[in-house]
Amino acid sequence: MWNEASGAQTSASNPSLELEIQMQTTPSVGVETAPVPTESSGQPVHHAQGIEALCESASATSGRTISPTLYNTDLAPTKRQGRRWTSYSIFTLWANDVHSLGNYGFAIGLFALGLGGWQILLALGIGAVLLFALLSFSGFMGVKTGVPFPVMSRISFGIRGAQIASLLRGAVAVAWFGIQTYLASVVLRVMLVAMVPSLHELDTNSILGLSTLGWAAFAFLWIVQLVIVSFGMEMIRKYEAFAGPIILVTMAALAIWIFVEAGGSIAWASDNALEGADMWRTIFAGGALWVAIYGTFVLNFCDFTRSAVSKKAVVRGNFWGIPINMLLFGAIVVVMAGGQFKINGTVIQSPSDIVQTIPNTLFLVLACLALLILTIAVNLMANFVAPVYALTNLFPKHLNFRKAAWVSGSIGLIILPWNLYNNPLVIVYFLGGLGALLGPLFGVVMADYWLLRRGRVNVPELYTDDPAGAYYYKKGVNPRAIIALVPAAAVALLIAFVPALEGAAPFAWFFAAGIAAVVYYFIADRSQQLEDVDGESIAVASTH
Repeated sequence: MWNEASGAQTSASNPSLELEIQMQTTPSVGVETAPVPTESSGQPVHHAQGIEALCESASATSGRTISPTLYNTDLAPTKRQGRRWTSYSIFTLWANDVHSLGNYGFAIGLFALGLGGWQILLALGIGAVLLFALLSFSGFMGVKTGVPFPVMSRISFGIRGAQIASLLRGAVAVAWFGIQTYLASVVLRVMLVAMVPSLHELDTNSILGLSTLGWAAFAFLWIVQLVIVSFGMEMIRKYEAFAGPIILVTMAALAIWIFVEAGGSIAWASDNALEGADMWRTIFAGGALWVAIYGTFVLNFCDFTRSAVSKKAVVRGNFWGIPINMLLFGAIVVVMAGGQFKINGTVIQSPSDIVQTIPNTLFLVLACLALLILTIAVNLMANFVAPVYALTNLFPKHLNFRKAAWVSGSIGLIILPWNLYNNPLVIVYFLGGLGALLGPLFGVVMADYWLLRRGRVNVPELYTDDPAGAYYYKKGVNPRAIIALVPAAAVALLIAFVPALEGAAPFAWFFAAGIAAVVYYFIADRSQQLEDVDGESIAVASTH
């Protein structure tokens, strides 16, 4: 575990405070949760009044003025005692996300480009090693401080400038939440029609771009996900733990089935197998893109590890979930793609193509259910948590985790995501452009935290808007961090959209993150007094 005693002034104790505040989705801070307060008239006290009282008590225990515009029970650091995310919890995150349909589509695409079995495994292995290191360092930040990403980014960008980082991450996630829910609804429609063929009649019309059956399937999955998220991060942890084994067994079973159908052997490469320099360039490009796919997670992994029991739990969970699990994923990809290619000479696009060919209705339905469980699991962790915390950080007086979840989900519905998905310009220029900016954000945060501060953070100062505060900078924004973003973002966008730079596109995330890190390292203010103060005095009991 981290040693917090580096000459910093930390509170000697964390007294239990009896607060009467309105309950949110997580218990209150450094404090025990009390019943929802009422006035003498019997009417509940307004949420904002509860936050004011909470901040007053947190200010008293920390010796700082804790601002209600920066602090509530969802943004507060988590107590070290009682954290629930074990190595298995971390592993199941990756057991679900690595085996997402989008990832299968990407890896099978490497087969279509001409990479053979061992070459695909090497590409994924290179990416896995890099991701293991990046995600471990990112995860350690959450273990030590116990804060979510919007609060973590205040260290580098300032208490107000952090909105830039969290909203960029959240905007990408909201759009993809809607798109992934739509893709899951397509699987549900296939399953329903297989079970009740007469439902096909409801799948032939169009209302705002979606059939009647499509609307019903989308609405059902939308509600299911919102209900799960309404119970907070602890319910997400439980769902991921439930879904992980199901996904691994299902994907392995599909691979075995296609292997048997192919006569017990597979094609190790397609007809356009690459060789020489083209092969090696595609291998390294595949590994780089594999890292870029997880550029969102390396940025806000602390949203999950803030409730991890220890650094060792993060390392063990990442080890089994990333390099080991990703190689298993690669083996399944090779068997699926090579087996199907041997059967009929075609390259599948995703496991759902195989599911649709299952002749037995019962097995088809079970496979579809597993894919639905998978897609929901991926959506919850990858595309719901980040915007929920971003919105809570934007309006801490008015939104808690549950309310922010409904706001985020509603946005994901209002944007009619199936129309976005069917519009290549939106995917490439809007979502692609926003995604390209995540690398520079990561570069600034990591350079600041690890290279300049060496992990020293004054956690209570992250919640004060006192101009003399450590992270106030200039009017709440760190201009040096913004300056570092500009050249890195420009390079990222140029590489992403200029055809002449297409060869560098797979490595855009690394260029952008590296440029931002180097620029910030040299222009950062080194006159700051760096204190290492834990957040136990204002921490919440961890039910995240």
